[in-house]
Amino acid sequence: MTTDIVFSDATGLAALIRTRQVSPVEVVQAHLDRIAAVDPKVNAIVTLAEGALAAAREAEAAVMADKELGPLHGVPFTVKDSIDTAGVLTQRGSPIFAGRRPDADATSVARMKSAGGILLAKTNLPEFSYWIESDNLLSGRSNNPWDVDRTPGGSSGGESAAIAAGLSPLGLGTDLAISVRGPAAQTGIVALKPTHGRVPMTGIWPRAPRRFWHVGPMARSIRDLALVFAQLAGPDGLDGFASHGGPFDAGAGIAPGRKLRVGWMVGPGFGPIDTEVAATVRAAADALAGEGHPVQEVRIPALERDFALDVFNKLHVMEMKPAFREATAGHEDRMYRMARTMLSLPDTSMADYVAAEQAAERLRDGYAAYFRDYDVLLTPVLPVPAHKHGIRDLVVDGETVDLTYLQGATVPLNVTGLPGVSMRFGTSREGLPIGVQLVGSWQAEATILHAAALLEGVSLVRGLHPSL
Repeated sequence: MTTDIVFSDATGLAALIRTRQVSPVEVVQAHLDRIAAVDPKVNAIVTLAEGALAAAREAEAAVMADKELGPLHGVPFTVKDSIDTAGVLTQRGSPIFAGRRPDADATSVARMKSAGGILLAKTNLPEFSYWIESDNLLSGRSNNPWDVDRTPGGSSGGESAAIAAGLSPLGLGTDLAISVRGPAAQTGIVALKPTHGRVPMTGIWPRAPRRFWHVGPMARSIRDLALVFAQLAGPDGLDGFASHGGPFDAGAGIAPGRKLRVGWMVGPGFGPIDTEVAATVRAAADALAGEGHPVQEVRIPALERDFALDVFNKLHVMEMKPAFREATAGHEDRMYRMARTMLSLPDTSMADYVAAEQAAERLRDGYAAYFRDYDVLLTPVLPVPAHKHGIRDLVVDGETVDLTYLQGATVPLNVTGLPGVSMRFGTSREGLPIGVQLVGSWQAEATILHAAALLEGVSLVRGLHPSL
């Protein structure tokens, strides 16, 4: 029963709790036991939330008293340690913030609690959330549950590892260029980066560059992403970017029997892609075609003209560095290598900055033109499956590139603000998960979650989990 609990999805757990087949106390205790048994190998958890069992007992009493229950009533969740949690350590992966206890929950955490969720723990991340490996001076390095010699990604790598390892059924991560979708692909779970501004970033640090940061759910099933996103979406009156897009309706625009117009691509425009990854994208395209949806291989000329990763780098460095300088002033001896590297990067010239702004506008226009004719774009998430710890370069389809190229297919959505779902659809020769990314037009989360659910329904890898 314990194994069933820790590898159930949140929607299933909520139903079991609501029908009294399992108690919130049993669910929370099962996850705490799993953390004690497995996390020493994975190092995904940085802080256990005091009061989780007490909250579970209150949730159980509410069930027994036939009180009105929220959609996540009694279900534990975890949160990346850059997201504020009232009274619970939020240390941002840095000794500079060691011992920091926020007075208030981030908007996203407060909404999870309002839906009945129980905060279980905080999860590991890179220093200041700024790298594609979850490692820092304060809490060390997280490992991939499928192979502990490999990374679970970054910057939401602790969150992805926790869910994959059965330490948590779902959680919250943040995404600047890759950070919920990449880790999800590396560990075989699912994640949603919503349309920019759809979920408030209130109570999350760093905010710079604000135009690229997102918060989104990470989980074990597509229905969980839809369930959690419905709790998270909508303005809070505090985040000026989160001023559009009302509550999420999972059925919006999804008429029974509606055929989705699907384009798929593995390049050009993303950098090199491993042949196994490319084959997985093609297999997902074939699966949607097999379900009766018109599918076509496509190209997006804007991605070929302006390499989104270069555009992102020219824009975000100038906006990020002042925030880093302020946070580290007087604490330079407690900086880890990524903050030092980021602060050492040369400033972008004003001419290059303006050119990058114009390139970002061309990328938005290019996607807008694409979505006149298609509902979904199917792409890789990453160019390779999860890589070994500590490497500096990647060899992808015979080409050597630096590690930032991991972001080649994900960062266009941060530059443009488009929504994207990451989900597993394949397995490498080495037994590692391979993910695909489903991209929709702005505010079209319902469409891509619907397409992802179709893929999930025919997937041969659904329900697989690592043995630890």
